[in-house]
Amino acid sequence: MTKFEVWAPLPDLVRLDIEGAVHPMTRSHDAWWRAEVDTTPDARYGYLLDDDPTVLPDPRSPRQPDGVHARSALHHIEQSDWTDTHWTGRQLPGAVFYELHIGAFTRAGTFDAAIERLDHLVTLGVTVVQLMPVNAFDGPRNWGYDGVLWYAVHEPYGGPDGLRRFVDACHGRGLAVALDVVYNHLGPVGNYLPRFGPYLAEQRNSWGQRLNLDGAGSDEVRRYLIDNALRWFRDFHIDALRLDAVHALADTTATHVLAELAAETGRLAAHLGRPLTLIAESDLNDPRLITPRAAGGYGLSGQWNDDLHHAVHSAVSGEQQGYYVDFGSMACLAQTWAHGFFHAATFSTFRGRTHGRPLDRALIPASALLAYTCTHDQIGNRATGDRPSAYLSDGQLAVKAALILLSPFTPMLFMGEEWGARTPFQYFTSHTDPEVGAATAAGRRAEFAEHGWSTDDVPDPQDPATFERSKLDWSETDEPAHSRLLTCYRDLIALRRSRQEITASWASAADIDYDEEAGWIVVRRGTLILACNVAADPVTLRVSGTALLCWGTPTQGDGDTVLDGHSFVILDTDLP
Repeated sequence: MTKFEVWAPLPDLVRLDIEGAVHPMTRSHDAWWRAEVDTTPDARYGYLLDDDPTVLPDPRSPRQPDGVHARSALHHIEQSDWTDTHWTGRQLPGAVFYELHIGAFTRAGTFDAAIERLDHLVTLGVTVVQLMPVNAFDGPRNWGYDGVLWYAVHEPYGGPDGLRRFVDACHGRGLAVALDVVYNHLGPVGNYLPRFGPYLAEQRNSWGQRLNLDGAGSDEVRRYLIDNALRWFRDFHIDALRLDAVHALADTTATHVLAELAAETGRLAAHLGRPLTLIAESDLNDPRLITPRAAGGYGLSGQWNDDLHHAVHSAVSGEQQGYYVDFGSMACLAQTWAHGFFHAATFSTFRGRTHGRPLDRALIPASALLAYTCTHDQIGNRATGDRPSAYLSDGQLAVKAALILLSPFTPMLFMGEEWGARTPFQYFTSHTDPEVGAATAAGRRAEFAEHGWSTDDVPDPQDPATFERSKLDWSETDEPAHSRLLTCYRDLIALRRSRQEITASWASAADIDYDEEAGWIVVRRGTLILACNVAADPVTLRVSGTALLCWGTPTQGDGDTVLDGHSFVILDTDLP
């Protein structure tokens, strides 16, 4: 017998449909409806609410083989399916992340196809593969942030069995797996949860109605969120979760849902005997997220640090429009490199108000902040989805890489960045509701028109060609210029792993020198010196040592080092 249960406080009647056969369900005092039925292990099923003949998928569906509008399917992963019994996990400190989109990482766009490229990541020096969301969403193509059935895995990628094979293959190569999850909203098409219960609040955020985390009925909604996170860790052996836009999680209860999730994740980690990591994306610059619970924080393991991205990108590229307006100077770069947040109870011109709060560097390790030259957002949310490689020189790309990979923070790469991929990463969707699809495309055009872009330049998210253009072209890695940059990335990561002083502690202001007008910055980490020239003209610096790694052709003499424009050198002052 198989037990079926669903939380549904709103309807007066819930019935179970299995392959067209209807079975009664019994409601308990807590609004859970239950039934036990003898059925096949992969039976298709759903629920009938009141007198509506539409069969709705299970809110906790383990599989959606026919899409998010169809019946769910029973599915169970057997422990014997795994070969990673000796996997002990990876801590966040010392990690190197690599963000990818399963659909665009390879031409085939599946978990199995991605497995064939894992050896490239191992050779690169990556230790954690971070997947953009793979939960079930409407249509075949999407970034993944429009998920509507969080417990299911997008079937065109390979479904739950494909994800299991991918994680197993990663662990077999010594790679941990992080998964991006979205708990701040549900997608605009295929969301049937409000038919069952009060999953959504009346208030809205940037993407739609927010989740009901603190209103009537919110206890079960919070349970829905937390149980989903624990499912990824427990059932799919995921090692880390990236929590999307947690600033949009409105929760006024005494125990924030993130703190509750962190506590339950800690208990599961102790049970499983391997570290489990929670990483937030937040634009609040609020240290509470990564402050230990014992010190009054939420106890998350880490968070993305957009301030460092903005500081590095603006300093190297010269871009200062939009949210880059306060960034771009060497002073800003030095401040952010040493303190993590640039906006830390300081005025943000872009926001028109004071923003952020300083990190307590004695309490929070630098490894708790993830640093990157680009992400899916920083590329895909440009009007044309153009990568930095489309408008920066290879030398500028190398300088950005050095500033991130030699920082005390946890570095993250975005797929293809390591060889300067020329393919864009554009925003793509495939909403099956024509009105939603048209509104999505119109919204993108209007958004970028406000910032001076021609609407003709903005690709249509619904056009399949937008998705096809966003797929990596792996043949680029054989071209000399791309191969040279790839070698530089590999060497930088290898140096990072071989020299403890790079990640040993926070950098201090005394470790950093710069010249605003000349456009250079020098960072000292123990006996290592990282010298970067972001300007186009050569500069002469009062530093010397044995060159370990460089971009360009640095020359030394009488205690000086001359750097080409858009270049860097790493020196060791302790070697002859």
